[in-house]
Amino acid sequence: MATKIRLQRGGRKSYAFYSIVVADVRAPRDGKFTEKIGTYNPNTNPATVDLNFDRALYWVECGAQPTDTVRNILSDEGVMLMKHLRGGVRKGAFDEAAAQAKFDAWKKAKEAGFNSIKADEAKAKAAAKAAALEAEKKVNAAKAQAIAEKKAAAEAEAKAAEEAVAAETEAPAAEEAPAEA
Repeated sequence: MATKIRLQRGGRKSYAFYSIVVADVRAPRDGKFTEKIGTYNPNTNPATVDLNFDRALYWVECGAQPTDTVRNILSDEGVMLMKHLRGGVRKGAFDEAAAQAKFDAWKKAKEAGFNSIKADEAKAKAAAKAAALEAEKKVNAAKAQAIAEKKAAAEAEAKAAEEAVAAETEAPAAEEAPAEA
């Protein structure tokens, strides 16, 4: 029986959720399968993969052919690397401990890469937030300056109006005073 490791679609419309299954080549996409070895959710950022590593490795070593997307998922999870390393152990190139050490080193390097990406994203987010705060401060300072200028102009107008009213009230009083004398 020819088997494939492929994705089986689930979820609702426009929100796909996939199961990673081992199935006969002739079975329909969402039909009968031999074993479910994991899930794949492309809707999260980054995509979430929950994989039974041992069973996936077993099926790949038994000759099950993964589809292109599943091959990428298995490569990202390290199943294909472990298959390659176990082939080297069978051929006598190195022993099981060396293969496990190489796999652990690969996994540690991959996690370090993810952590550096997350740190860079956090720094970029903080820098963007700081830039937005500075821009907002500049806008607020400009608004405050415009308001202060407007208030100063209004006060100057009010003083000028008061002086004009005072001058008008003094001028008729001065005219009336000599008329009485």
